[in-house]
Amino acid sequence: MNIVIIGGTGLIGRKLSARLRQADHRVLAAAPSSGVNSVTGEGLDQALQGAEVLIDVTNAPSFEDSAVMAFFRASTGKLLRAGRAAGIRHYVALSVVGSERLPESGYFRAKIAQESLIADGPLPYTIVRATQFFEFLDAIAQSFTRDGIIRAPAALLQPMAADDVAAALARVAVEPPLNGLREVAGPAPFRLTDLLRKALPAPAAARIVQDDDALYFGDRIDDTTLMPGAQARLGTLSLESWLAAQAVPAH
Repeated sequence: MNIVIIGGTGLIGRKLSARLRQADHRVLAAAPSSGVNSVTGEGLDQALQGAEVLIDVTNAPSFEDSAVMAFFRASTGKLLRAGRAAGIRHYVALSVVGSERLPESGYFRAKIAQESLIADGPLPYTIVRATQFFEFLDAIAQSFTRDGIIRAPAALLQPMAADDVAAALARVAVEPPLNGLREVAGPAPFRLTDLLRKALPAPAAARIVQDDDALYFGDRIDDTTLMPGAQARLGTLSLESWLAAQAVPAH
């Protein structure tokens, strides 16, 4: 199968490219650094020529409310137009579990706008909503940090490894389009405060304080906000296994 990954040089894009190539698919990992820009449209027509599947794992360079909305509207619109012209048979887009339950967050409003454009667009599609990545836990902790204290709510979430996200996308890419949503999540739920205490270095973990009024990227969360539904496909890599792998020195 001939597959183009937009955002193909990022965390998920690199892992996904490797998986699909190992399965003998033809893969183009496209990004601005390779002359393909989904916001301006530069190089899109050439990149999609002959492709059957388009996988969109782009992310905005700025999470400021107006900037992130502008990014996803422009990028998704360009991809839909170029994909239609190229005869793309399946548009796969990566989104986030719980986006519709975070209306006060500019980032998640932008993700919902992206999903709506795809759902209303001309291409057969599957939107893959993933839970939070283990790889982003440091950034999540930073978002809760004020004056050196990490004030975070104890809401439930079910995070997953980027490798499992890539595996889920690779599987969906070769399946028929759902013209709907597919949720994917990690193998086990955690309280956010407990998760951060397990994942962060000991000095940072000692500075975690439970604060259920603390905002998650601009919005309040509870035990239902970030959790997947019962039909979600679950990854296999546990937090403990992932942490152990991070501790192994690179050679």
